[in-house]
Amino acid sequence: MSYHSQEEFTLSQIELYENPSTRLPICLVLDTSYSMNGEPIKELNKGVKLFMESIRKDDMASASAEISMVTFGGEVKQLFDFGSIHRQTIPHLSVNGLTPMGEAVNLAVDLLERRKNMYSQSGVSYFQPWIVIMTDGAPTDDISLASRRTSDLVNNRKLTIFPLGIGPNADMETLKMFSPNRPPLKIKGLNFVEFFEWLSSSVSAISASTPGEKVNLDVDAIQKWAVL
Repeated sequence: MSYHSQEEFTLSQIELYENPSTRLPICLVLDTSYSMNGEPIKELNKGVKLFMESIRKDDMASASAEISMVTFGGEVKQLFDFGSIHRQTIPHLSVNGLTPMGEAVNLAVDLLERRKNMYSQSGVSYFQPWIVIMTDGAPTDDISLASRRTSDLVNNRKLTIFPLGIGPNADMETLKMFSPNRPPLKIKGLNFVEFFEWLSSSVSAISASTPGEKVNLDVDAIQKWAVL
């Protein structure tokens, strides 16, 4: 588990003061356990690259969206913290070990809470935060605390969460525990690129709205990548 450096923290604070745009914090929580070896991790890397490049090309979305990425494969890693996507390096994900999903989701919630505090201290408004969980298996640690925390936030309208299952062995019942209102979705095959295309278009739509305004997700687009 890691947190960003003091230098990154200072840069992030400066960005908040220099760019007063309403922020949309998104934490991607990605399974990189050994079961993702081969085509799954290859396609996941493609999808993440497309997502980050799409946000960079959209002026409004790149000013609003702040992305953090947490992986769980053997150990939990924070690859980068919230901040300008223009100074973030697109990661190359590799596989390793077991599936500490509970620890990863707890870290994601911690990161979002800390970022919201920074917004408040800087006088920057923000949209409801997002967590995206992608996994092809079952957790190898205890998820009870993590699932309780996400459920409480969702019920209090302080979090939007997207639990996504990959492949035939994804534990959809476990994923359901993180999301009391929105059922988990299973990705069709390895349609990661289609999912991240939908995610980037959703980010663009929210970035162009105002906090509290209802933005309907594109259900037709969801059908391209999810088993409904």
